[in-house]
Amino acid sequence: MLRRIVWLLVAFPAAAILVTLAVANRHAVRLVLDPFRPETPVLWIDLPFYVYLLTALVIGVALGGTATWMTQARWRRTARRRAQEALRWQAEADRLARERDQTLAAQRREQGAGKALAVAGR
Repeated sequence: MLRRIVWLLVAFPAAAILVTLAVANRHAVRLVLDPFRPETPVLWIDLPFYVYLLTALVIGVALGGTATWMTQARWRRTARRRAQEALRWQAEADRLARERDQTLAAQRREQGAGKALAVAGR
């Protein structure tokens, strides 16, 4: 619940700032994609300035997330290896517990048979 409240306290001001930015920068700006003839470009885009800002923000978040994900690959690999090792150890413990239970059951049967012979021999 606290996490949700904190998220709302961050999200609403951020949304208000983005809306204010969009309203203040809604005039069209030409992005020239032709470096050889900037006066008469072949490739250009006319969009509101806030679109460029929001696009840069989204690209920055995506690149930052990708870089973080790639730097954490070593830790994910280690976690995957340790999880597999834990599964192997758990399987070994289960196997040993089954063997112990079978051994104890066999010993009980032998003791029960020995007591039955002792009672019958009286």
